[in-house]
Amino acid sequence: MASMVEDDFVLVCHDDAICRSADTSPKYIGEIDGFIDKASDDLWDVNKQIHDNPELGYEEHKAHALLTSFMKSRNGWKVTTSAYGMETAWVAVYDSGKKGPVVSFNVEMDALPGIGHACGHNLIATASLASGLATAEIMRRHNLKGKVVLFGTPAEEGGGGKIRLLKAGAYEDYAVDVSLISHPGILHNSALVRTSAYARFKAEYFGRQAHAANSPWLGINALDALVMAYNGLSVLRQQTMPGDIIQGHITDGGMTPNIIHAYAAGTFVVRANTASQLQELQRKVNACFCAGAEATGARLEITPVQMYADHVPNRVLGASYVQYWNCLNPPSLIPTNPEIGEIQESASTDQGDVSRAIPSLSVSFAIPPGPEGNGPHSPDFEIAAGTREAFRRCLRTGKALAGIAVDVLTTQGLLSEVKEQWKRDMAASN
Repeated sequence: MASMVEDDFVLVCHDDAICRSADTSPKYIGEIDGFIDKASDDLWDVNKQIHDNPELGYEEHKAHALLTSFMKSRNGWKVTTSAYGMETAWVAVYDSGKKGPVVSFNVEMDALPGIGHACGHNLIATASLASGLATAEIMRRHNLKGKVVLFGTPAEEGGGGKIRLLKAGAYEDYAVDVSLISHPGILHNSALVRTSAYARFKAEYFGRQAHAANSPWLGINALDALVMAYNGLSVLRQQTMPGDIIQGHITDGGMTPNIIHAYAAGTFVVRANTASQLQELQRKVNACFCAGAEATGARLEITPVQMYADHVPNRVLGASYVQYWNCLNPPSLIPTNPEIGEIQESASTDQGDVSRAIPSLSVSFAIPPGPEGNGPHSPDFEIAAGTREAFRRCLRTGKALAGIAVDVLTTQGLLSEVKEQWKRDMAASN
């Protein structure tokens, strides 16, 4: 393991092939590393307050006040609160005043019902915050052209805050070229993360009530229709594609045992690796619900609730991230071969929709698991996401993300490569 000094900042390098000397390491890595380390106490306070005060989607009022106040206290940033018709959305912009690339970071804030920040959104927010601040500082020091934009994005957990920002024109308004974000887990450090396409919907059956003992033949049992559909989904799972996921629960199962139930309903989720694969899965799932209606005579209504596109990572941006990540501490390297380094997640995110609009990267970073070793969306992970070590890992992620931003701002032709790669990815995924 070699150490080196650049601009008075000590770097610890773990891959001699990448960080053999100060001449071959990324040019601004020392300054990014040092700046974020110096800001770490302030960033820890923000991280800790978000983690310890969990708020559900579109109700992130404490986080909104905390993050916007923090950004207003930083020199050169223009902050807009309650942006784009959402009380808890916000925008912070650092503008060099000279035309150049526009790099953005998404800041997630919402928590999960009952288990707080068990998805580590406090760490996501902190990593993006650190990245944005470091990028702006490098721009200021070196008189770089361009702009950095932080978007406070509410309700990632099923609420689609980023989709609302997209539809409202937020990313277009700021002429964003690149969107960056991260996500913690316990397994992977990866620059190239693909997530699942996702659809959430409500299924309702409308029947006819009757007395279940005296005159059941007069009724149409909506609950029977829903149970048949539910069992059909269980059978369907035997023959679904790898990556296909069907989830659901019954929200309304009737009123009392002695009636034929006139109404039954449930909420369901389907996921697949790609949008086209999801479309095919939805066709099969819908057939199960139609079968329940056909068998019982109940009327079926299916209401879409939320859809997320699959996230398509940009390989050019990913290569930049790997170069920075592998030159930072703590030890753990991402393979430089993208075929090895790419992972497919079964989880879904509204960053997927962003990746369909502009080049995107949603990197993953591993934090030490909690006492029971469980991953995201568990009480165990909520504990893990609040630790100092998790915070340290998220700062490393923030440094590498800032490295991407600085590369885009300073490397001639890189943004064109990014956009050409994005066009190829979109053509291949449609």
